[in-house]
Amino acid sequence: MAMLLAGATQVQAQEATTTAPATQPRQPSQWIITLGGSVEYSPDYEGSKHYSVSGLPNFDIRRLGEPAEQDVPDDNFDLTVFTYKGIELGPVWGIRSGRSSFDDWRLEGLNRIDWSLDAGIFVQYWPIEDRLRLRAEARQALWNGGGLVADLAADWFQPITDGLVVSVGPRLTLGNSTFMSQNFGVSANEATKSRFPEFDAGGGVKSVGVTVAATYTINPQWSVQVYNRYDRLVSDAADSPITSQIGSKNQNIVGFTLNRSFQIGF
Repeated sequence: MAMLLAGATQVQAQEATTTAPATQPRQPSQWIITLGGSVEYSPDYEGSKHYSVSGLPNFDIRRLGEPAEQDVPDDNFDLTVFTYKGIELGPVWGIRSGRSSFDDWRLEGLNRIDWSLDAGIFVQYWPIEDRLRLRAEARQALWNGGGLVADLAADWFQPITDGLVVSVGPRLTLGNSTFMSQNFGVSANEATKSRFPEFDAGGGVKSVGVTVAATYTINPQWSVQVYNRYDRLVSDAADSPITSQIGSKNQNIVGFTLNRSFQIGF
């Protein structure tokens, strides 16, 4: 009897060892982080005809295995939190440059505009996957009373060779009355202290334009991009004495971007 009990116990122990699920170590989430920087040759301020060189950071994050999405240089920083049948939605944020008499002595008497961060929401839709993209951004200045600005864009992405993609598309930018008044208006008080007559800039369309870019993926880690964005100021932005007397309706940005991607887990 003792031998039978011992044998049964041994068989049960072996079955338990065989059927017990093995404990798998938790695998960290894997992500692809892209960091980079851009050098731009652009107007000193909204409506300026003088240009200078500046630098901007670049950042992107996606899960390992997700394909790198086509993008364009004038997209602001965004994070997709909702997707449905080609529609993507999420928060977006950007940087607004300022303006003072240090940029142009002829601005003496106008109120200084401090630089600011802005934040809002973006939505984009791909009618043709990886080829045609429609995008809209609406962003509010977080300080300096800069108002609300919205950008509407459409882009066509065309592969040229292995690793080289060219994109092109129209642009339309609108600003509310606060944004337009700050950048293109001249108050009665400013008119008495500056060379400009009083001018009331109302909200509406600020500019129309086009962006062209060429992106070359050297390898999975490195990519480069060159681009040009041209905008034509219209309506009150063009009629403003700041633009018409000392500036230009034609606004052009030329840039170069270098990106480095790497994998992390957490």
